[in-house]
Amino acid sequence: MTTIATAFATLPLSAAMLANLDALGYAQMTPIQAQSLPVILKGMDLIAQAKTGSGKTAAFGIGLLNPINPRYFGCQALVLCPTRELADQVTKELRRLARAEDNIKILTLCGGVSLGPQIASLEHGAHIIVGTPGRIQQHLSKGTLVLDGLNTLILDEADRMLDMGFYDAIADIIGQTPKRRQTLLFSATYPSGIKQLASSFMRDPQTVKVETLHADSQIEQHFYEITPEQRMEAVTKVLGHFRPQSCVAFCFTKQQCQELVEHLQAKGISAQALHGDLEQRDRDQVLTLFANRSLSVLVATDVAARGLDIDALDMVINVELARDAEIHVHRVGRTGRAGEKGLAISLVAPAEGHRAQAIEDIQKAALRWEQLDSLKAQNGAPLLPTMSTLCIAAGRKDKLRPGDILGALTGDAGLPGTQVGKIAIFDFQAFVAVERAVAKQALQRLNNGKIKGRSLRVRIV
Repeated sequence: MTTIATAFATLPLSAAMLANLDALGYAQMTPIQAQSLPVILKGMDLIAQAKTGSGKTAAFGIGLLNPINPRYFGCQALVLCPTRELADQVTKELRRLARAEDNIKILTLCGGVSLGPQIASLEHGAHIIVGTPGRIQQHLSKGTLVLDGLNTLILDEADRMLDMGFYDAIADIIGQTPKRRQTLLFSATYPSGIKQLASSFMRDPQTVKVETLHADSQIEQHFYEITPEQRMEAVTKVLGHFRPQSCVAFCFTKQQCQELVEHLQAKGISAQALHGDLEQRDRDQVLTLFANRSLSVLVATDVAARGLDIDALDMVINVELARDAEIHVHRVGRTGRAGEKGLAISLVAPAEGHRAQAIEDIQKAALRWEQLDSLKAQNGAPLLPTMSTLCIAAGRKDKLRPGDILGALTGDAGLPGTQVGKIAIFDFQAFVAVERAVAKQALQRLNNGKIKGRSLRVRIV
């Protein structure tokens, strides 16, 4: 068996890029980086099968930055992503990787915000564009985005983009790029739509696949057989028994999400839904509450949860088994990240038996079946999160920074900094997490005091 070199220094990268990777704490290449970067840096097309959290963003990021000419202010690399959250994450990572170069301009173009400011930004030129297919298509049709100088096209989470119905939009965008470009396609699963996409738009692509199964030692899986009528109550029992701090419950439809959220809230469990029909502001708010520990259970559809990167997720519940065993592996892989142990619970109605069989086949190990009756509520207290979130009616556009909020809460005999959690700032609003016990005190403090010399409206979410 040949060993693959894992030191970044073995790659033909500039000294500045190697120094920056070192400063960012990138010590060794992850398996996906070690297998794909040599191919990418040779300028070849690539199909890589890898899941979120495998280090794929840095793989294509290092690759697309390599040939960029900082003196040419046209779009030289385009990254297509399924959702705005993923596009934002990719942009953030690319900005960190681009610090080695002078003045590389990266722009995010997604729907849900007005076109005007985006058009103004495009007029100044950008080297790299990250965006969702619908919005990129709009800019191309308006002529505000031109792809004549494109070297590299990246399709990130291509399977999800196809699930969300973007095939035609992607085909249209690719049709407006130069023939002599490098195309990199990253996907967690490899359905027929991807094969079709690859065969029509890629030149002799190299294929790289990174093992997607999780070590059992890392993630403990339990399967419970239920009747369809027991589904909602079974979720409550699971939560009462294991009492996770943070849990994602996967459903199939928006309606199933809504019903489960109502059921859980009625039982005093802190839960909110995440599905494709949410307005962007509501989506931002739900994700912020979940990430900062002010929300115990996020009830989500697969498409909506894609690109969620939540550290320290205690538990995943499959409210219904995924229709595809690879999606099951993907869902379960959200827990037990970064060396922590994870827990995955699957509820299986008799009609889903063949799905359970497919999971057993892909995992090459017998499933661990248990009785629902074995689950006992640990204590009668409702499942409430450790933190509470305050929403401040000002944001990035008002020049509000995390330090301003922290200062207003902790300055002059205020809260100790240890009681303040994550701070998230959006264009017109900001969220700060504080320990639940001091939420009212914090609210009073912010409402009576000033933030950055101004009195701002603050409420508990």
